[in-house]
Formats: sequence, structure tokens, C-alpha cells
Amino acid sequence: MRIALDAMGGDFAPEPNIKGAIDALQAEPALEVVLVGPQDLLESQIEASGYSGDRLSIVHASQVVGMEEKPTEAMRQKPDSSISVCWKLMAAHEVDAVVSAGNTGAVVASGLKTRLFLKEVKRPGIAVTLPTVAGHAVLMDVGANPSARPAHLYQYAVMGEIYAREVLGVASPKVGLINIGSEDVKGNDLYRDTYRLLNDSPLKESFVGNVEGRGLYQGEADVLICEGFVGNVVLKVSEGMAEFLMKEASQQILGSLDKEKGQALQAFQEMAKRFRYHETGGAPLLGIDGICIICHGSSDAHSITNALKGSIMFKDRGINSQIAEHLAQKPVA
Repeated sequence: MRIALDAMGGDFAPEPNIKGAIDALQAEPALEVVLVGPQDLLESQIEASGYSGDRLSIVHASQVVGMEEKPTEAMRQKPDSSISVCWKLMAAHEVDAVVSAGNTGAVVASGLKTRLFLKEVKRPGIAVTLPTVAGHAVLMDVGANPSARPAHLYQYAVMGEIYAREVLGVASPKVGLINIGSEDVKGNDLYRDTYRLLNDSPLKESFVGNVEGRGLYQGEADVLICEGFVGNVVLKVSEGMAEFLMKEASQQILGSLDKEKGQALQAFQEMAKRFRYHETGGAPLLGIDGICIICHGSSDAHSITNALKGSIMFKDRGINSQIAEHLAQKPVA
């Protein structure tokens, strides 16, 4: 499998990207990584790492999109950015996947510009994995499509169900619609219309109805669907709350312990792994004819390695072919 890695994406690029790529190559004999970015810089970094260069190549990109730049402006003003070049490589079928820890908006905008969508997909969406009392759940969309229509949310439910089954290992995923109440009349027109669409679709048996915010982490559904504005707020609040609670709880408990302090600290560290993006690598942009994994801006080498490995799993499980097959059964306007 050949993957284009945005070597200049992220807060600390390119070092963690190159280190993550090398670690992934050493773990996956069938993997090839194409580093995209300024050739001279990347060549010097690879040389400094001591890596032989086997299965690791470079495609030059002269421009870089900053993390704070406006995506649409950046795409227009920087056609030779590392993000854009990654997408061009996949559109030309020179790579199977794109992995980037760069500006999320620019990654999505560049992908949408290629129109590299699976057949029947109206709008791709970003899916993230959340920890719950029952294990894990898929939340989709978290930012790619803030102006969704009911047909988009229905397709997110289809894609999310397949992802939950194939990646999270949930045999029969339950699908829930994020809303302000459990009754079917709750919410605005988008959510009421989506409720009716899901309730009259091939997903009817797995659709559990509306899920309120307090039910997200209680395992009420394995797939949680919403439009990108709501999903992004949910994700950012969740990250902030998890960090706050872990800090407060660890300070309070560790401060009161003596001999057991080491064991307690280890327990907190293990618990924190469930909330860390480093462990999952990144979030897939589902609905793309190819594979795109979007990593957190502060990703370290471990996260990049996991994102590259996750791309391999995505391809091996045939997720895209399943999505296309299921959406063909019930095309929506």
C-alpha cells in the first residue's frame, strides 16, 4: 500500500511525521510512504535520521498551509501546498491514501475540490472515535459539513455503521441521532426530517432514535450522527472536559496517597489513553474514493505511525466498497 504523508502538516512538522513514517515502515513490510513537502528539507531530515530510504520517497511541494490560515484562501493562494499535492497524488491514483496532521479545514477543502467521492456519496464527513461506558462509539460529522441536509446525515449513518463494525468490532452497531430530546418531534427541521428518513430506511432496525448530549458517553448508540457544526462543538467540549477532569481527579487522589501513588498514577495514565488521539492516529474522512486520515495538529510520531497503520486496516477491511454497495441500495436525493 502506498500512502502520501503531508510531511509539513502539524504543529511540530516535519520531525514527528518523518519519525512516524519510519516507524510504520519498519512495522509494515508492505507499506510505502511518500513524504510530501520541500525536497531539500526532507532529504536532510531523512539523512539525519539514519534511515536507508527503502520504501520512503519524496514528492516536492514548495508551499505549506499554516494551521491558522483560512482554508479557502490557502487553497487558492497556495496551489503547490503539501496538502494539495497529497490530494493530487491520490486523484491521479499514484497513492492509495492521504494522511495529514495539517490544517483540517484545508485538508477537507482540498479533498472536496477534487470531487473524489465514492459513487452516490453527497458529502464526505469526518468520523471520530469516542470512548463510552460500553467501549467506543463513532461520532460523525465533526466539521467537514456544517450545512448538512437529511440525505447527508442518512449517508453518515450508513458510513458510520460500517466503520463501527469493521474498525471498532461492533457486531450490530446501534445508530443514534444527536438531538436536544429523545422524542421524535424534537430538534429543528434538519433533525426531524432526518429522523423520519432513518426510520424509513434499511437502517430502521439499528436506529435507536434521538440521543441527548448526556447519553453520548453512556453507550446509548455505537454510531452518533449530527451535522459538522454540532459535531465539532461536541468533540472540542469533550476533549476539554476530559483534560480538566483527569487533571482535577489525579491531583486530588494522588495528593492523598502515599505508598499506592505509583499504582494510582499508572491507572490514570492507562485511563487517559482512552481519550488520547495518539492511540487512534486520526479521524477518517469517510465517503472519499480513496482513504484520508486527518490527524490532530499536535500529533507526535506515535500518532502518525498509528494513522498510517490505520490506513492499511481501512483498505484491508474493504470499507469503501461496503459503503458504495450499501448506498447503491437506497440512493437519496
